[in-house]
Amino acid sequence: MMGSLQDLVAEQRARQATALGLSALSAAVLALCAVLLMGLSGWFIAAAAAAGAGSTAVIMAFNYLLPSAGIRLLAILRTGARYGERLSGHTAALNALAEIRPALYRALARGRPEAALALSSGEASARLVQDVDAVETLFVRLSAPWAAAAALAAGLALTLLAGLAAALCLLGAMGVLLGAGWVLARRVSTEPGREVQVAVGGLKDAVAAYLAAGPDLVCYDLEDVAVAAVLSHDQHLGKAQGRLVDGEALMAALQAVTSGLAVAAVLVVTRDAAIPMVALAALSTLVSLEGAAGLLRAYERAGAAGEAERRLNQILAPAAASTPGADPFGPRDLTLPIGDGVQLSPGTRAALMGPSGCGKTQMLERLIGLRTEGLGGLAIAGAPLARLAPDFIRAQFAYGPQDARLLTGSIRDNLRLGSPRAGDAEMWLALADAALEERVSVLPGGLDAWIGDGGARLSGGERRRLSLARALLRPAPWLVLDEPTEGLDGRTEALVIDRLSQRLARTGQGLLLVTHRPAPLALCQHRFALAPDSRRPETEPAAG
Repeated sequence: MMGSLQDLVAEQRARQATALGLSALSAAVLALCAVLLMGLSGWFIAAAAAAGAGSTAVIMAFNYLLPSAGIRLLAILRTGARYGERLSGHTAALNALAEIRPALYRALARGRPEAALALSSGEASARLVQDVDAVETLFVRLSAPWAAAAALAAGLALTLLAGLAAALCLLGAMGVLLGAGWVLARRVSTEPGREVQVAVGGLKDAVAAYLAAGPDLVCYDLEDVAVAAVLSHDQHLGKAQGRLVDGEALMAALQAVTSGLAVAAVLVVTRDAAIPMVALAALSTLVSLEGAAGLLRAYERAGAAGEAERRLNQILAPAAASTPGADPFGPRDLTLPIGDGVQLSPGTRAALMGPSGCGKTQMLERLIGLRTEGLGGLAIAGAPLARLAPDFIRAQFAYGPQDARLLTGSIRDNLRLGSPRAGDAEMWLALADAALEERVSVLPGGLDAWIGDGGARLSGGERRRLSLARALLRPAPWLVLDEPTEGLDGRTEALVIDRLSQRLARTGQGLLLVTHRPAPLALCQHRFALAPDSRRPETEPAAG
């Protein structure tokens, strides 16, 4: 895993070196052609006017074919270079982002749980979309220095034809523009750019939260409260965007004023030169300074890109490294901090019991790596949990949570979370073991049936059993289930328990079960009762 966003960007710059090189070359050619085209056009028009004001002999002697052909050639080259710069630059950027986003998602999914669980769905979306989009400027702006340098070189070459003073005016104006632009951008664009990145996450977070609570908001007539809260975030974002646009306007004004003053200075220092040369120098100066526009835009976006880097680096924070002590191919026995310590050998079926709030679910979440505090006494294969890498911990467990979360998609999409390579036969077997195969078989499309937003087209019990089937698909030594039969009627609960018992006997998989219902306890060989204060667990043998 890459250690930082800078590492990812550097890797992608190396991979996209050819496209980025073509983009830089095209940008340089584009700027060069633009300056030469404008300078030559100004000279040609002024020279043609002067020739037209002369005698017939002067008119007949004036060569208009060569300059007009040069103008046509430069116009064609400029068009081709513009297309090449856009095509290669954005191709490189989009290809890079297509690699960076999955890398960020993998880091988020595989990293320490406090990083992933600290992000709401709206904030995670903002980081993987808006923040990554802001990083695009790290690729697109690479051609800006080349364009500015080419524009300056062409401008200096043309203005020197009108005199050294004109060239020095252009050089000084470019220095002032870039220096003042850097300072101004830091003052007027950096902070608003950062604020916009943060505000987008806040707005998405609010929208996602209130949409999830939609039925309750309607029931309690709180729609206006929710709309007001979302609008508050929207107004905050709008103000930040407004300040950013104001900064962009000031940067545009700086460029316009600097260009105007530079052209005026060139006109003054070339006042004794021929009119065609004055036109050439003035227009070359103007277009050369326009070649710095890409660098100025990069200055403007530096704040947003910097904040995006900071936020994305939080996702890419290195996960804790594993230390020796757990053989990934050895026995997966578990140690739980119950009493003086309980060790469960592979294949054991155990239930955690106790009143609500005593810490049963928290113990499971610590064991499977969803919590990183209070890991004392927990171990896998004899190694303390705190010393193990998240990837190793997660490979030991198939988890069916109390709150069944489903993807917006099909039955197949949700089952693939448990085992991405599972075939249809394996999926149907898992559904059968969760007592859901008959329901899915009558849905339009079967495994490909669309279940709506978060499984909205399924009942609560069906969502829970689909979550259970997903857990059953995951190849892991231990099956961890939190209230797997909650909300099921007695007949369905008995069927689920019977099929789970048959599956566990068939596979030899171990079971850790949390339940308040008596029926699922028949699956377990051992029962451990946690005291109400969650600190003094008690044990009791299984009945019978």
